[in-house]
This record gives sequence, structure tokens and C-alpha cells, in this order.
Amino acid sequence: MIETKVFKISGMHCTSCAMNIDGELEDTERIMEANTNYARQETQVKFDPEKISQDAITGIIAKVGYTVRGEKAI
Repeated sequence: MIETKVFKISGMHCTSCAMNIDGELEDTERIMEANTNYARQETQVKFDPEKISQDAITGIIAKVGYTVRGEKAI
């Protein structure tokens, strides 16, 4: 079953930051879609939790230099 979660992110300074996060997440084949909003400081991720964990997603975001402050289901 596909899930969509919103991850609150800190450390973004511009729209390029949002594009970096989207690019890294969408390059992960187990993630279907990522939509990061710089103004809201959050990213919405559609993924299969049987194939990738939330911890792995937050690890990908951390790898590109940002911090996840929390998440919520949609």
C-alpha cells in the first residue's frame, strides 16, 4: 500500500534547496514522488513503506544537508 507523508524540514534557504531534496528523493527508485515546498519548509513524499522506511527517507534528506523535524500522514 502506498503512503504519503509530509516531512517538516529545516535548513532550506532557497528554492534550489527544495529542488536538491526532490532530485535526491526521486532518484531513489522506491520513492514514487517527492514535492518539496521551500516556503512551507516541508516535503511531501509518496512511497511504499514495505520497500523503504521513513528512517531511510530522513537519511536521504540528511545526506543532502537538511534536517527532518517531524512528519505527518496525509
